[in-house]
Amino acid sequence: MIEFTHPLVFLMLSLPLAVYLLVPPHREQVAAMRFPFFRRVTEVVQLEPKSGSVIFNRTTVQNISAIIIWCLVVAALAQPERVGEPIVQEKAARDVMLAIDISGSMDQNDFLNTEGERLQRLDAVKNVVSEFISARDGDRIALIVFGTKAFVQAPFTEDLSSVRSLLDQTEVGMAGPHTVIGDAIGLAIKTFQASKIDEKLLILLSDGADTGSRMTPINAASIAAREGIEIISVGVGDPDGSGEQRVDVAALEDIASAANGSFYFADDQDALSEIYVRIDAQTPREVETTSYRPRDTLAHYLLGTALVLGLLTLGVLQVSNHRRKSA
Repeated sequence: MIEFTHPLVFLMLSLPLAVYLLVPPHREQVAAMRFPFFRRVTEVVQLEPKSGSVIFNRTTVQNISAIIIWCLVVAALAQPERVGEPIVQEKAARDVMLAIDISGSMDQNDFLNTEGERLQRLDAVKNVVSEFISARDGDRIALIVFGTKAFVQAPFTEDLSSVRSLLDQTEVGMAGPHTVIGDAIGLAIKTFQASKIDEKLLILLSDGADTGSRMTPINAASIAAREGIEIISVGVGDPDGSGEQRVDVAALEDIASAANGSFYFADDQDALSEIYVRIDAQTPREVETTSYRPRDTLAHYLLGTALVLGLLTLGVLQVSNHRRKSA
């Protein structure tokens, strides 16, 4: 489809006609010589005397060429563009951060799968979270793992397969045996600062209690709330355990409450899967859709055609004049 950026320019098409009708023709007087015996001279040389005024007439080729060139120039000034089919682009409207506890307690084989088999806690978590990541097409996902220290395993990206691959390569104890929930939240806040997207969600999963963070988890969650970060906390493991083997349900509930989120608890793989299904429904995929039509300007083609036509016309006139003089 062809569109013109400045269609009002076509009003200029009538400008030459208006000049022709309204502006008087150019007249020029030149000096002349008077011959007292002019008639006899014409009879001797056998010439027919004509009027002294000279009117230059344009040929049909000149008129047609001038009209076409003017139309091409006006059309070029109107900025014709070839408009392509609409192209729709989608970009993430939410950044989702996954913070996964990989401390020593995640090595416990107390998670039951659908077949009733016992799984390592981290393996069960990776199975469920990997499916959750696959369903978030359109969101940008980042992955933090934490133990004694917290690390960014994957920065924010829409390449979900890479995040799943990095999650699959994660092993218990890679970040140390202890649990620093507060530091993990603090690292998430720092990572979110580089994000320009308003919707920010942190899904924090842990099976233990904070054992050495430089900032308490509640304070970190409060700061996250001020930064516009919602935290959903997920507890796994044994609430009745002792020491670092006991999941601190109360702390995870307080973290979620402080950051305007929610808390969930799971003690087997089916329950964990159900939690992430509920989270997915609670925070559906969000995208910002923009569409545009590609545009290619055609003005240079019109100007080039006008130039070629003008040169051809000049060539034809030169040839005609040469033949007339030769004759």
